[in-house]
Amino acid sequence: MEKKLQDEVLSRRTFAIISHPDAGKTTLTEKLLLFGGAIRDAGTVKAKKTGKFATSDWMEIEKQRGISVTSSVMQFDYDGFRVNILDTPGHQDFSEDTYRTLTAVDSAVMIIDSAKGIEEQTLKLFKVCRMRGIPIFTFINKLDRQGKAPLELLAELEEVMGIESYPMNWPIGMGKEFLGIYDRFYNRIEQFRVDDDKKYIPLNEDGEIEGDHPLKISGLYDQTLEEIMLLNEAGNEFSPERLRDGSVTPVFFGSALTTFGVQTFLETYLKFAPSPQPRNSTDGEIDPLSESFSGFIFKIQANMNPAHRDRIAFLRICSGKFERGMTVNLPRAGKSIKLTQSTQFMADDRSTVDEAVSGDIIGLYDPGTYQIGDTLTVGKDNFQFERLPQFTPELFVRVSAKNVMKQKHFQKGIQQLVQEGAIQLFKTVKTDDYYLGAVGQLQFEVFEHRMRNEYNTEVIMERLGSKITRWVDGETVDENLSSSRSILVRDRFDKYAFLFENDFALRWFTDKNPSVKLYNPMDQHD
Repeated sequence: MEKKLQDEVLSRRTFAIISHPDAGKTTLTEKLLLFGGAIRDAGTVKAKKTGKFATSDWMEIEKQRGISVTSSVMQFDYDGFRVNILDTPGHQDFSEDTYRTLTAVDSAVMIIDSAKGIEEQTLKLFKVCRMRGIPIFTFINKLDRQGKAPLELLAELEEVMGIESYPMNWPIGMGKEFLGIYDRFYNRIEQFRVDDDKKYIPLNEDGEIEGDHPLKISGLYDQTLEEIMLLNEAGNEFSPERLRDGSVTPVFFGSALTTFGVQTFLETYLKFAPSPQPRNSTDGEIDPLSESFSGFIFKIQANMNPAHRDRIAFLRICSGKFERGMTVNLPRAGKSIKLTQSTQFMADDRSTVDEAVSGDIIGLYDPGTYQIGDTLTVGKDNFQFERLPQFTPELFVRVSAKNVMKQKHFQKGIQQLVQEGAIQLFKTVKTDDYYLGAVGQLQFEVFEHRMRNEYNTEVIMERLGSKITRWVDGETVDENLSSSRSILVRDRFDKYAFLFENDFALRWFTDKNPSVKLYNPMDQHD
């Protein structure tokens, strides 16, 4: 690989931010973009009255609710690095989209609210990162508010998450008494709410302030030195190798809302975060520095620009170089495609991209060609990357168009939104009813909202409650086995599946029909 291209690949840092809703994910994303010069002012989700919405929340329903519903991609340059941030939905119903997004990154940043500690959604996403072997950096947020004691937060992190922690810096006080952070990595103190020229206080070899300083008068300074001594003597060890193999997470304290500690975090993150990593494929590991282009589609999004009714397929480049106009193979379909329309993202601002390298995320205009999980290769390469997980929906609704005359709009909308992968479509074998399956209720609300606003179609949704979905292993099945407690359906790929009323119905069915082999796709990815 030519040196220039190799340097470009090695300068890439691609990460996702994971957190529970309200921990400050959108705010931290915006502040990072601010340092990268990608935006001029950060309009946080909180600032609804000003009409300024978060740059990373572009869908209408997100603006109304103040939550991130879809994973968007943002890119900026900082200090010789090109950073790709994938913003993941923090809402619990959106674990599918988030899960797929986590297949496209090389590291993750976990945000924890200092008052609430580890929350349920954070733990779920953390487990996915661990399962995929993704190095994790931790940012403990909202230090300008009263929260749990730092040592308590570290203990919780280690007990609940089962990972060792290494504080790169340490808070001096918190809430109204928050004075700043003691930076172990850079051997300095960073003061909170002071002029820029007074922000950093260098420390001597013993890790203390030389001579007189107003900070020394505060009892918090002595308390911090004691805690630092404890961390130095009894704390965990940090090394880049331990970070990469997932046995330790570096911890940073700060306040995203006031932009405190964010730049320090970003600079340290860039020192230790991995460059693009190898990916498993049917041909073995694909080296990110190999010259031959390859990548995979991890997300499809319809109507990012409602005026143009477009669909964008998000591609993670895994090796080589993308050049606009190049011809690629789509091994799944056994055909080749010319990539003429490609974009880079800054939330809702898009620009045409002519070149991109391993580690980058680009958007490809999709006329309906791609599916989530598709591999793209060039030349004689015909391998495919590891299959992305298909999720087992738990909640179901029966859906139909309110106005029969809008059937065409209804069909188009349902097909396009189902291809994005947040909801799954099933058709009953006996009655041809449309059922939608999802992991959480919010996905149905988003579906209804988008059908109305993007496809001009009102839908009727009847709740069917929760069901247990099992696919049939085989091409044929006796359609008379369908009953009210075990409904036989076909998915959008025409594969048979049963929707069981409950565990009892599933067990009863498997006992009575031992010849029908059933499976849960999630079991193949545990």
